[in-house]
Amino acid sequence: MKFPVVIHKDPDSDYGVIVPDAPGCFSGGDTVEEALDNVLEALALYCEGSVADGEPLPQSQPIDAHLGNPDFAGGVWAVVEFDITPYLGKSVRFNATLPEYLLQRIDNYVASHPEQRSRSGFLAAAALRVLSEDKTAR
Repeated sequence: MKFPVVIHKDPDSDYGVIVPDAPGCFSGGDTVEEALDNVLEALALYCEGSVADGEPLPQSQPIDAHLGNPDFAGGVWAVVEFDITPYLGKSVRFNATLPEYLLQRIDNYVASHPEQRSRSGFLAAAALRVLSEDKTAR
């Protein structure tokens, strides 16, 4: 899942990174690259805590949803890729029926996009994307 983040740098300080869709989730680093790497670790800890506390996992929104927030004024926006699936619980095998043409298109897409890892990974990512857009599906 792609999470928007906002990067701030004050004079005489490290780079700070905030994840608007995960309230209280932030990190930093000496360089932009280090700060972005560190925010992935912060997101992992945030998700672990959410699961342990029985709280919902963060759902990513587009950057545009946050642009009007004065807390993020003056920051530089970026997007980080974070795999949320390890925090969704154990995998369960199920049977699904799809039209052959659609299944072939999915397989072709997965073959040319290794970040999807598998047909199941693709279907899980697609389902998460749709569910994150539907505020009633929590």
